[in-house]
Amino acid sequence: MSVTEMFSYIQGFLSADQDIREDIRKVVQVLEQTAREILTVLQSVHQPTGFKDIPSKCLKARELFCTVQAQIADLKTKFPVEQYYRFHEHWRFVLQRLTFLAAFVVYLESESLVTREEVTNILGTEVDREKGFHLDIEDYLAGILIMASELSRLAVNSVTAGDYGRPLRISNFINELDSGFRLLNLKNDPLRKRYDGLKYDVKKIEEVVYDLSIRGLAKEQEAEGDK
Repeated sequence: MSVTEMFSYIQGFLSADQDIREDIRKVVQVLEQTAREILTVLQSVHQPTGFKDIPSKCLKARELFCTVQAQIADLKTKFPVEQYYRFHEHWRFVLQRLTFLAAFVVYLESESLVTREEVTNILGTEVDREKGFHLDIEDYLAGILIMASELSRLAVNSVTAGDYGRPLRISNFINELDSGFRLLNLKNDPLRKRYDGLKYDVKKIEEVVYDLSIRGLAKEQEAEGDK
């Protein structure tokens, strides 16, 4: 093979690779738009009247996740299944965002932590990398940490809405989450930095709970709930 032929071959390879990346980018853009739509639906829970309509908002988000499943199914067809990590950077961020949104929906529904398996069912991905397009464990953890920040915001807005019991429950949940992350030996730098932000979320929620305790509002709501 001559030098010219060799570089022509390389150019063909690069062009094919670029075509794959462009196809992936197009689908990821659509996924990002759907993620924004889900976020818009869920963000309304932060409004003073939003707490009264949480079930319907979660139902609407669940419906949009059906669209996400179809879009991820399309994304799976855009690259060779064994080359997941070669193109992973293209969809890593949107998968983390979608994991956060799925985790937030589950928390709003049951005040529990979504498992990685539950997220894969919601998104239409796999748990095991051997089965193809899967939810990487670090992407799952990043999504959970994004949710923690959202819950710290929810704790503050709960007080504004007159729901004084919710911040206490959020505080217990976030403290359990923090204890769980402390068991992990995080080597991934971006994930480690995001975990460092959890400390501020814990502190922010503790300040809300402390303020409620000083003002006696938490006990007052508990007494009303016992009646």
